[in-house]
Amino acid sequence: MAKKPTVADAQLILQLYELRREAEMRKARAWWAGEFFPESAEDFLKVGWAMGTEENAWLRQVGGYWGIVASFVNAGVLNEQLFLQPGFSGELFLIYSKIHPFVKDLRKALNDPNAFLEVEKAVTRTKWGKNRLKFMMTRVAAMRERRRANS
Repeated sequence: MAKKPTVADAQLILQLYELRREAEMRKARAWWAGEFFPESAEDFLKVGWAMGTEENAWLRQVGGYWGIVASFVNAGVLNEQLFLQPGFSGELFLIYSKIHPFVKDLRKALNDPNAFLEVEKAVTRTKWGKNRLKFMMTRVAAMRERRRANS
């Protein structure tokens, strides 16, 4: 049985939330959420290999942040029940939904079987998480279609 949330868990959630408010992190999160819609591993890697660009920095900043946070959950450092609250983890589900369809291709192209693995584990380890991922993938597909229609 999972441990009950503690005051320390709540404090960690608040500290992690505070990190998301840093100015550059806000830009990076806004880019991931509203502008970055890769449709393949190749689309992702165009940004991933574009060292020195803002988009590359944002890709790594947000991906790294959520990878670290997911590792806390997977290792039992952070209470999963608090982590999975949509008000905190909703962005993670949005981001992972954008890469989930091609994450295996991405790992192969990077020759890194661990790329986004902590995130994948945190997102898919519960029935609720799997259902939330399906919901977010549908939402991301609709967002992609709206972007195409407006282009």
